Amino acid sequence: MRFLKSDSRLTGVLLVLAITQLIGWGTIGLPPIVGRDLAADLGMSLPMVFAGTSTLYVTMGLCAPWLARAFARHGARKVMMAGTIVAVPGYIVLSLAHEPMLYFAAWVILGIAGSATLSTGAYILLNELAGPKAKSAIGALMLVTGLSGSIFWPTTSFLSGHFGWRGTCLVYAAMLLLVSLPLYAFATPRRAVATEAGTATARQADAPSIPRSTFGLVVAAITLNAFVTFGLSAVFVELLRAEGLAPSQAIAFGSMLGVIQVSARGLDFLGGGRWDGITTGLVAGTALPVAMLLLMLSEGATWAVAVFILLYGAGSGAMAVARATIPLVFYDQTEFAKASSMIALPLNLASALSPPLLAGLLSQFGGRGALGLTFVFSCAAVLILVLLGRRRPRVAVAAAT
Repeated sequence: MRFLKSDSRLTGVLLVLAITQLIGWGTIGLPPIVGRDLAADLGMSLPMVFAGTSTLYVTMGLCAPWLARAFARHGARKVMMAGTIVAVPGYIVLSLAHEPMLYFAAWVILGIAGSATLSTGAYILLNELAGPKAKSAIGALMLVTGLSGSIFWPTTSFLSGHFGWRGTCLVYAAMLLLVSLPLYAFATPRRAVATEAGTATARQADAPSIPRSTFGLVVAAITLNAFVTFGLSAVFVELLRAEGLAPSQAIAFGSMLGVIQVSARGLDFLGGGRWDGITTGLVAGTALPVAMLLLMLSEGATWAVAVFILLYGAGSGAMAVARATIPLVFYDQTEFAKASSMIALPLNLASALSPPLLAGLLSQFGGRGALGLTFVFSCAAVLILVLLGRRRPRVAVAAAT
């Protein structure tokens, strides 16, 4: 946290990213607020409307490896500017949709844009500026972006009430064009032109300095945890209802989750970067299976639900920071962009597939089905993190201690 105070340029970039990431994540959160209106206007079922978000994540994942070279060659700033420009016609197409085909085409365009602008691009930009110190910067950014729903859900509701959901899409297109794009263009520093040595190093990014097996473990740990947290977040209220809570109780308890997750990110940030991503992941990841086991054994007791939300919220909130910063343990500034882009493919696919899969388990087998699978995946992620801890590079080991 100390370096954030001393580096005014990095602080300025953090402010830019806080604004643009809030806009980016907040504006794609249309379906939870206007989903019924979309379904009625487009002649689609509500689950089909929400499949638009799954389309977004799948597209983001498929495009991420393809963008790895662009991040390495041109830098995150230019890629994020291009992605913002691509997002504008995505919202225009969405506003013009009158049938499912055009609706899903819009989400494909937004997915292409999101792969360049959402999260991965921001982390790469911070790594370009801060290098090994990027963990605290990423933690600070995630404190803000965790509030995107809290800010944009009421904003979307207000705009759709006055302009309809089609008008809201056009407002969001204008916001990207008039706010996000100028901030990227004029308020973020240009990356230094690569030297011949730097270009050679970028070419060598195709051959990471760590073993392929280690990279595979990094991907597995991040993907398993993403499956658990994205999936449970999507079905959280229904899970609590399956555990015996009344609808009003489930909503009341579920509303506490976001606050706890953001608070956990704050505690990690206030730690000043003393822990690396693996250590954060081990501590936070251990809380997840403990929370799930408690809920499975408690028969829906109110006190157990409260403890489950506290443990799961704190663990998943801190794990969000760990997922973004584990690659920093193994990769330098040159390799980080490629590694993050490659990891984004399975991460986004898991994010897209887990909600419908857990929802299916929940409907077929009740809470035990969904909790059982996520318990196994959480335990596997912790075991993989233990293995990764033993493979830390010597420099990372010294920093962690």
